[in-house]
Amino acid sequence: MPKDNENIPFLGPVEPSEPLGFPAEQMIRCEECLRANPPTRVSCLYCVAPLPLTESSARLRKPVLRQPEKHQLGYNNILLPMEGVTTEVVNDAAALVKLSGENVQQLLSQNLPMPVARTASREEAELVTLRLRDLGLKCVTIGDEELGSSNVVKRVRAMSFEDERVVIYHSGTEETGILWSDVFLILTARLIETTVEIKERMTRKKENEIIDTTELFRDEVVIDFYTTTNSFTWRVGATGFDFSCLGSEKALVANENIIRLQKVIVAKAVNAQFDDSYQRVRNLLELAWGTQPETQSSGWRRERPGLRSIGVATTKSNESQFTRYSRLRRHFLFRTK
Repeated sequence: MPKDNENIPFLGPVEPSEPLGFPAEQMIRCEECLRANPPTRVSCLYCVAPLPLTESSARLRKPVLRQPEKHQLGYNNILLPMEGVTTEVVNDAAALVKLSGENVQQLLSQNLPMPVARTASREEAELVTLRLRDLGLKCVTIGDEELGSSNVVKRVRAMSFEDERVVIYHSGTEETGILWSDVFLILTARLIETTVEIKERMTRKKENEIIDTTELFRDEVVIDFYTTTNSFTWRVGATGFDFSCLGSEKALVANENIIRLQKVIVAKAVNAQFDDSYQRVRNLLELAWGTQPETQSSGWRRERPGLRSIGVATTKSNESQFTRYSRLRRHFLFRTK
């Protein structure tokens, strides 16, 4: 009797279910580490250095969207308002920046410049902008350095009002006089900060024993305003501000005072645009400018002989996100002045 395998027909070579790799002549050699990279990459897979651009790689390149480190400057792709964008274009754009079609549609519907992606290198950010423009969308690349979102926020400690100007007290005894007519943008937001502190006792088990947990919550209303005479972000917060400038209108509660102060500033700065859009778009800003928790250790502590504990505090705040958004609104509005 014939064996079972004798009746199996010959089907020939089986086609691979996955696409083959790129041929050697298409690979891009990194000028820093000299290793070969796929032509779809913008930066080196091994050392993250920018890869040289060739005619073939220009067509094949795809963004990786590598996020910058916490203290590293980033580059932002800002989607500009448009009407009449088709569903096909929205879906293609969503696939490019690794979002859902609904997310991209929501960004376009805000009628505001909105961040759609953030990367660690300008080359990759420019590639995202180029691909989005190829789809017919309006997009620009703006670096953190252009926004000036680092070390430009000046906390206002007190104010004194005059008919044509306001005197701002900041940084200890320093003061700055500003004409009301020079104020061109006023923004408001709520800064929310949560801190979770965990105290653990070291044991011989796989997991430490949690002996104490504390959660702290801070909610502060702030006002940002900008002038045509300097690039600072003047920030007034409900905490640590002397509301004596309100005179008889001063209330006992800080949150009530900050609302009254906002009304006074808006009334006196007649040339300024008032913007309270942050609260409305905050969830959408998380897509590209997500708030990152920061964890700090309080170190080891010896409770008694043979027993040690360690404390860890994790803090999450939207302050840096609002600062970046505030600077973005200034960037576009200042260009029209």
